[in-house]
Amino acid sequence: MTTTTTTATSTPEPLLDLQRLVAGIRWRRRLWAGCAVAGLLLGVLFTVALPSRVTAQARVYVVHESEEVGDPSVLMDTDVAVFETSRIAAAAMQRLGTTEPIQDFRDSYSGAAVAPNVLGITVRAADKAQALAKASALADSFIADHVQRIEDRAKAQVAALTEQAARAERELAELDAGIAAADRAGDAGQVAALGARRGAMSGQIEDVTQRAALAGIGSPQVAAGTQILDAPHVTSRSLPVSAGLAGIVGLVLGLGVGLALAAVATVVRDRPVLRRDIADHLGASVLVQLSAPTRRRLWRRRSRAEVERGRVAATLARLVRDSPAGVSLLELGCPQVAVPLAIDVATLLVLEQPVLVVDDLPGRPVVEYAATSENPVAVRDGADYPADRPERGTSGRFVLGVGTVGFGATWTDLPRLGRETLLVVRAGYAATEWLHTVARQLADAEIVIIGVVLVHPDPRDRSDGTLWDGLHMALRGRAAPGPGGTAAADPSRTQGTTVEASPRGEPAPAVTAAPVIDLELR
Repeated sequence: MTTTTTTATSTPEPLLDLQRLVAGIRWRRRLWAGCAVAGLLLGVLFTVALPSRVTAQARVYVVHESEEVGDPSVLMDTDVAVFETSRIAAAAMQRLGTTEPIQDFRDSYSGAAVAPNVLGITVRAADKAQALAKASALADSFIADHVQRIEDRAKAQVAALTEQAARAERELAELDAGIAAADRAGDAGQVAALGARRGAMSGQIEDVTQRAALAGIGSPQVAAGTQILDAPHVTSRSLPVSAGLAGIVGLVLGLGVGLALAAVATVVRDRPVLRRDIADHLGASVLVQLSAPTRRRLWRRRSRAEVERGRVAATLARLVRDSPAGVSLLELGCPQVAVPLAIDVATLLVLEQPVLVVDDLPGRPVVEYAATSENPVAVRDGADYPADRPERGTSGRFVLGVGTVGFGATWTDLPRLGRETLLVVRAGYAATEWLHTVARQLADAEIVIIGVVLVHPDPRDRSDGTLWDGLHMALRGRAAPGPGGTAAADPSRTQGTTVEASPRGEPAPAVTAAPVIDLELR
């Protein structure tokens, strides 16, 4: 006899498995979708509850007196500084008839040099009408102040020239008196000198008089050219548009926060979602999978789920019907799936042999479900089921126990439900540590995990959930055809054991099975 032993190979895990990370984020789609919706709602509610102030704008074309000799940009900076003074604010407030504090009013508007001769006015107010009125009052006040300053400058210049001309005329009168006195005295030289001085004085008086006349005209081009180019208009967005934009920003921020939280939870909490991880941590292969149960679905969707569950139940019934002492169905995070699945499996098995379903779940949901459904399955409360139950060969019926390996499970009571078990596990429900706890507790109770039914798997999971080093306890080993073409029902068959015939072709007198490989629990 030759015995071969298979050695388990362990592959070092990467520091960050991208496939596992993406699967964890996709499995937590409710988290980041909820965060995105919350961000959208918060953005809209923030805009509605705290609406932004309405903004209005206007543009004024400003004409300067000395544009030929001055720098237009410097002149416009002066106009912006003048526009933002309390003098313009007070004039605008007087036009509006408001009693608002002047500092608050000044903080509600601003000016900017849009072009060398264009002044931009921006006003913020509580509503549209108030913003437009403020912008119009500020524009009119600035134009009036600008023109008034030019006029005041012209008036001051006229007054100065007039005073200069008056002084010159007084001096001219004195010269005339001196010329008359010199003429009476017969001093021809003095008369000639005073006459020449009188002529110069007369020319100076005429020049000052002309300048005063020109200054009195003022700067009509400034008053005519300084005007509003762009009438006050509202530039802020409407409430629906603002709410929509704020909602989009909140949606993006919420989605980003949700994805970050999902990624962190995937790395930190380490709840396996992929088939390969669940099979690896439990030490058993994933046989079949079921979709997540939902409460509210259309009739077509609900029928499809029932058909899928019936197909899975038929597969499990064919695989466990030859179990020598019954099989238990232990759930982890999905009792609402394990209960109807157990009844469906028992309904199929009862067609061949008597079946007893033992309900050991908290609250006894199998008893309630069986009472509301029409099926020929006998269901018994787990509290009344004895611990030293008879084996299948003596009782004459197949026992299907239904229990839980969730948090707070009674591990010492699980062996009476069956020495072999099928685990119904919800993907991403339990952390890695708890999966190890389940595998260790079942191993200590001498309960063999013959397969895993995965509930709510990742739809894009392409990993293999089959363990190839556990044929001695896997259902695929039991389903292998025997010598007569039927499935082998001997649970003691081991992997890696080869029996050689004697040289004469006679069978060996005895076969000693080699120790099977111990499944390595991480």
